[in-house]
Amino acid sequence: MPKRKFIGIPFPALIGLIVFILFAIGVLAGPLGRSIVGDIGLPSWISVPQPRPELPAERIFINSPFLTNSLVAAWITVAFLIGFSLIVKRRSKMVPDRLQAAFEFLLGWLYDFCVSAAGEKNGRRFFPIVATIFLYVAFNAWMGLVPGYGTITAPGYAFHEGHWVDATVHLIRPANTDINTPLAIAIISVLFAQFYGFKELKLRYVLKFLNISTFFRGLGEVFKGKIGSGLSTVLTGLIEIFIGFLELLSEFIHIISFTFRLFGNMTAGEMLLLVAAFLIPWVFALPFYGLEMLIGFLQALIFAGLTLIFLTLAVTSHSEEH
Repeated sequence: MPKRKFIGIPFPALIGLIVFILFAIGVLAGPLGRSIVGDIGLPSWISVPQPRPELPAERIFINSPFLTNSLVAAWITVAFLIGFSLIVKRRSKMVPDRLQAAFEFLLGWLYDFCVSAAGEKNGRRFFPIVATIFLYVAFNAWMGLVPGYGTITAPGYAFHEGHWVDATVHLIRPANTDINTPLAIAIISVLFAQFYGFKELKLRYVLKFLNISTFFRGLGEVFKGKIGSGLSTVLTGLIEIFIGFLELLSEFIHIISFTFRLFGNMTAGEMLLLVAAFLIPWVFALPFYGLEMLIGFLQALIFAGLTLIFLTLAVTSHSEEH
């Protein structure tokens, strides 16, 4: 089969030539090229402005902590997932098309993942939570790669030297790079674990954090004159109380680790893209977009997977663990 050509050049070679030209222009337009060959008079729109990363989410239009650019991005993700699901549901057929097949494959894979880790009963219960967290985290990360995120500006307020000041801010910022979004998902994840743990084990789940029965049993033995065995039981009870305190502390540590793992990886990825696009505009940043898509998938899988593990441990009694 003859290769397609354009003005006598095969398409693969033409694409490679275009990429090389854009890369060369990016090198000359970026600060690295200008530091070597100087300013050769390229148009200003070719260059990318120096990145100005802001850790606090910027407020848009009005000085309100509730209307931030990261919240707008979170709403866009929610609207996209709802709209996409409704479209797939409305177009569903007995013989699925490619879109329906891809969506069913993703949900089927997530369901099998839940069942394999938690069993049929618990996997079916935990699937909606785990799937929602996975899709939300993943699409927050992937939609942050869409042109317009971090580039479209609007009047608003930025945090500068301890104060909110008038500034031109980004209209949309990837939601995962605002620490409030990972924190909210982490709190929801841990709260669901406590809910299912108490629902399944009742009082036994509370004793996981407040196991004082052994301590008081030991005191009873001491008062009855069994000094040796009573003191040994009291010591064991104190150890169990301390372990319960560590168990309670670990639930708060889960929130912190969840939050900063996702926030750190997503923020570092955003800064990497901004710096790469600034140093050499155009095609140089494209490989990093692919890397960020992979990182977004992995972070969503880690967040959802750890949520599934903690949900499973919450409904498992100590005797079953042993």
